[in-house]
Amino acid sequence: MKVRSDKYILVINCGSSSLKFSMHHFNDAELKISGTINGIGDRTSFFILEDNQGQETSHKKVNFDNMEGAVEAFIQWLESQPFSVTAIGHRLVQGGPDHRDPEIITTKLLKRLDEFIYLAPNHLPGELKTIKAFQNAFPRIPQVACFDTAFHKPLPLVVKHYPLPKTYQHKGLIKYGFHGLSYAYILQKLVAEDQTTLNKKIIIAHLGNGASMAAVENGKCLDTTMGLSPTGGLVMGTRSGDLDPGVIIFLLKQYHLTITELDDLLSKQSGMKAIAGISDMQELLAKETIKPKAALAIQIFCYHAKKQIGALAAALGGLDLLVFTGGIGANSPVIREHICRDLNFLGIELNQRANNKGQETISLNTSRVSVRCLKTNEELMIAKAVHHVLNHSIKH
Repeated sequence: MKVRSDKYILVINCGSSSLKFSMHHFNDAELKISGTINGIGDRTSFFILEDNQGQETSHKKVNFDNMEGAVEAFIQWLESQPFSVTAIGHRLVQGGPDHRDPEIITTKLLKRLDEFIYLAPNHLPGELKTIKAFQNAFPRIPQVACFDTAFHKPLPLVVKHYPLPKTYQHKGLIKYGFHGLSYAYILQKLVAEDQTTLNKKIIIAHLGNGASMAAVENGKCLDTTMGLSPTGGLVMGTRSGDLDPGVIIFLLKQYHLTITELDDLLSKQSGMKAIAGISDMQELLAKETIKPKAALAIQIFCYHAKKQIGALAAALGGLDLLVFTGGIGANSPVIREHICRDLNFLGIELNQRANNKGQETISLNTSRVSVRCLKTNEELMIAKAVHHVLNHSIKH
């Protein structure tokens, strides 16, 4: 019989308008409860709790103007609960070129991360404020930073460096890649099922409001669509994805945009929202047949995803396995079908029935490339990393 500790690891995943959290048993990282405060900054937002089977146990309407208010309310709720929190793990989008692997959060690390806010101005400030709020509330509990760029650490030099003068590299101007915790979980799951996966050429498509893809060979990341920031690569909900540098120059010269205005335009006012006025894929699909711009936004999203699959397959020199994950990738049969259509030349043959049912394997038996549909679990990867880091620090 498995002996359970009554101590827990709290995982915090701070987004731009949501705060996701989960509680994991310290010894084996098994989930106890999870929850989300979503719609932060909107009039309609909710505090949702789920049990370890993903069943909703509480759904309350809340109203938070900003992330600081949501974090403060969550901390107050946590202090009223009977959980003995032993450690806290935080997902951080960026740690600069020298901070990739999970590490204990110290004053020195926070100071260093402050210096790299310019690399992720839409994410790091809120994440760092959240960490400091938890430090103030629980000063004796160790906290661990888990960076979303860790998975992409092995990127080869031919991929990592931009064709720009070397003088800019010392400021951290390299390709980082993101969604690393999601990719790490998917690869771990695949290898646990079949060790030969390590010998396969794989593309993992993490498709959500933020979307990216990673090419994996010999168990390591060979290339990825996001670069210096999470704005690059695929067309996303509110992000532009890759643009001709001339577009940036055009916007600066012709419209005299400030840096802040340009950042807001590319990160929050572009992508599918710019095309259709809607950034949510479920809403776009619901209006696809009645709103031409919604249909166009879906077509553009799928076209760019399809094109990137072709590019990454070329980088890999072939393809054995394509995995869809993320909120859209794991839950939208229609989008998976649109993306895989006409990819027969790569050896991809979709099983329509399996795809519509959301089964884990959605390719035909005759398909040379296996196509999978898997839910990701970034929080579990963070909990495992926290346990590993703390055990390692104790032993050393």
